[in-house]
Amino acid sequence: MTVLAFYAALFILSYIAVRLFRARRQSKQDLTSLKTVTFGDESAITPDRVASVISVLAIFLIWGAFTGSKLVPFHVPGPFTGDTSFTYTAENASGASDEAAVAIRVYRAEGNSEVPTPAPGDGFAKDDGASVQAWRSVLIKPAANDEGADESGYRITAVDGQPIVADQRIRVADGSVTLTSKGSLNFEPAKGGQMEPIWLPSPEAVFSRFVDIATNGYQNTSLLGHLGASLMRVLAGFFLGSLVGIPLGYAMGLSGWFRGWFDPIVEFMRPVPPLALIPLVIIWFGIWETGKIVLLFLAALWIMTIAARAGVSGVKISKIHAAYSLGASKWQIMRHVIIPNSLPDLFTGARVAMGVCWGTVVAAELVAAEKGAGMMIIAASKFQLTDIVVMGIILIGIIGYGIDILMRMAERWLVPWKGRG
Repeated sequence: MTVLAFYAALFILSYIAVRLFRARRQSKQDLTSLKTVTFGDESAITPDRVASVISVLAIFLIWGAFTGSKLVPFHVPGPFTGDTSFTYTAENASGASDEAAVAIRVYRAEGNSEVPTPAPGDGFAKDDGASVQAWRSVLIKPAANDEGADESGYRITAVDGQPIVADQRIRVADGSVTLTSKGSLNFEPAKGGQMEPIWLPSPEAVFSRFVDIATNGYQNTSLLGHLGASLMRVLAGFFLGSLVGIPLGYAMGLSGWFRGWFDPIVEFMRPVPPLALIPLVIIWFGIWETGKIVLLFLAALWIMTIAARAGVSGVKISKIHAAYSLGASKWQIMRHVIIPNSLPDLFTGARVAMGVCWGTVVAAELVAAEKGAGMMIIAASKFQLTDIVVMGIILIGIIGYGIDILMRMAERWLVPWKGRG
């Protein structure tokens, strides 16, 4: 929730700042330079690139702030590290009470983990020491060195002067202490608001891992080999799905018989997630490349079918009547009216299908993949190498975004009439 609130605050502040800055600049221009946009006109809305840049920077700042990155100027409070202590009050079998102190050193993974060794003191409750890594907890056993702790009636009654019972947590300086049912004290240092590296590494840690794998590879395969294998699988599945789905969609859009025959199948399979098909694909096609490509083929097939069908159905009947009135044949109408007017829907479907294929390739590579971006992520997750997992996710996203940009460019070049009626 803290991250979401932080992100929302950045969004609102950025929006207000950019609007005020642009308002001051435009106020110095003549009114004829300002264009009026009708509210709700989607064709008049283009992405604000300033907002895009600020959005990426905001995500990077949040990532760095919550991971203690040295690349950002501010951070949320991190975990406590250093030396701290608390006291506990023990009561022996005779009813006498004594107080002892526990000195604790909290260290980072690469820090000093030496255990403090305080003098035991003169009473029956002896001072003790312990060390613990940040984000972890340590169990202190007062009964291990307190005199008379093995006698019946010995118990811990208070921590830092606050009465305590079994399973109760007491806030102390720089952390909290819980009394276990067996009489031990569990100290947990304050975690702060930062993420532990095992959950989310810092940007520089991910970049360092990227450089390492780009140089030395991962599991006997280069980084380009992993990414290239996933890309080839996605392109093969997408191509086969388009090869079957586009003609099927056109047939469903032009023939009532085809639509009646295939509509139940398409509408039944459309909501079924590709991941649910993995067991059947493995049984039918095996665990090697054929099974992976078939799964990606099915991920793209139904999307491309529906996109082609929607493109045909969306052609204005007035254009077809105009073509007939000019003496056009059915093939000419197909070539010069239906196909050109359905291409915008086809490109939209292709972009969606490619995104779904990229999302499915990780699951497709779960089974017996020797290389691939998904395989790299899955293998790293088994050893809790979160930096490799995050790196793989970022690379998949960048490649997917790059493919989407290329498809947008192809759409502008091949379908310049989109949105022009």
